[in-house]
Amino acid sequence: MSPADPTTPNEAARLTQELIDQGYTRRQVATMLGRDASLVSQFFTRGKGASMVGALRQLVQAVRGGERDTEALAAIAEANTSRRRTRTGHRARVRGKDTVGEAGGSMAGRAGKQAIRSGAAHLAPVVHATGRAGGRLAFTVRMKADQYVYSAGSEQDSGGIRRGFVPRADGTEERTYGSASTGGFDAAEWSRRVADHHGDVTEAMKAWLVETGRAVADADIAYLEVRGWVPPGQR
Repeated sequence: MSPADPTTPNEAARLTQELIDQGYTRRQVATMLGRDASLVSQFFTRGKGASMVGALRQLVQAVRGGERDTEALAAIAEANTSRRRTRTGHRARVRGKDTVGEAGGSMAGRAGKQAIRSGAAHLAPVVHATGRAGGRLAFTVRMKADQYVYSAGSEQDSGGIRRGFVPRADGTEERTYGSASTGGFDAAEWSRRVADHHGDVTEAMKAWLVETGRAVADADIAYLEVRGWVPPGQR
């Protein structure tokens, strides 16, 4: 590929520059995209990055909307990254989370502090798409330790899941609800829950935690992750 013309940057370089103008470094952009920093540099020097344009557009849109958490942005990029192709033209078998529409496929999204404040709306498509596919869901929630009703590992809090946890310096804990090994939650039911809260996934999760006696009424979710999948062999 011929070197890029610095006076007319390609779309990948232009979008990356917008993220840089928003305060992110090239290395941070590369981390969000799940690629090496040298590739991002080649957006500017060699005109590469065509397969990253879709993900970069979503990143720019999310940042314009107020999202600043790099973990949440990485999840957005992952769901919108074009798959690499093999020499025969088939999609490469790489890890991805945007195939929930097919048996054995999965999809995921994360929301940090900024997105949580606006309802983590970008997580709603994960819930709804998994619900339409007849799939299952699992969640990871981070809150202040004293906002959980039960101690970590309690059968009454997240029965069947024995994942260890590490108390954080800020006094928060992450708890996981649902998993492939325990069967997860009915995504169709959660799709209705989210719809009842007008697409606000944060409020839907908080309501569930309070309704099921897992969290205090004034709980404040600091981080939320949603993972959806369709069990292998399911039609």
